[in-house]
Amino acid sequence: MEVFMDDFTVYADSFEACLSNLSKVLKRCIDTNLVLNFKKCHFMVTEGIVLGHLVSNKGIELEKSKIDIITSLPNPTFVWEVRSFLEHAGFYRRFIKNFSKLALPLSKLLQKDELKNKLTFAPILQAPNWDLPFELICDASNSALGAALGQRDGNYTTTKKELLAIVFSLDEFRSYLLGSRIIIFSDHATLRFLLKKSDAKPRLIRWMLLLQEFDIEIKDKKGAENSVVDHLSRI
Repeated sequence: MEVFMDDFTVYADSFEACLSNLSKVLKRCIDTNLVLNFKKCHFMVTEGIVLGHLVSNKGIELEKSKIDIITSLPNPTFVWEVRSFLEHAGFYRRFIKNFSKLALPLSKLLQKDELKNKLTFAPILQAPNWDLPFELICDASNSALGAALGQRDGNYTTTKKELLAIVFSLDEFRSYLLGSRIIIFSDHATLRFLLKKSDAKPRLIRWMLLLQEFDIEIKDKKGAENSVVDHLSRI
């Protein structure tokens, strides 16, 4: 059974199994005095609308009525209409390849307050480390010149970088992983010992708290064996 807020879907691979699952759910509703709206209930169907999507044994599709609504919308003339359309379309971004790229022209129309936001949440500026080499990156086109001056941040040890990669991955795939058993393959054996440190710094403590939300097991896998992500991390 899949549950989202006050909507739930009971399903199975066969009619008999579905009937059995439905019986258990309805019995539980009776036991807890949970009242269902009969007009909103659909029993023993091969496809149905779930959270604005058409779900069947073929997979997940867009609901036809939602497509008709989107295609009939007038061109936006106000900022709030642009924002509303992007939010509406963004709900179905999984069906649209390169959604962010396609939506970029409209997103740029919402950036009039971007400078205010940047100042409100401005980062902490650090002075350069004169003991480290500077890196100057330059480029040019027919209409402009560009350059970036910086230094590599070597404050993270290799182990902490591996842990940061895990934290990033868990956060990125949170909707898929939360509540499931997860086996993490990492190419740094000391990672497990870092997680057990009693004198951890605040940043490490925050990472550890995030990891505690998940049911994880860390296994060693050398970079040579972990070729896919090892290559991605070096691009």
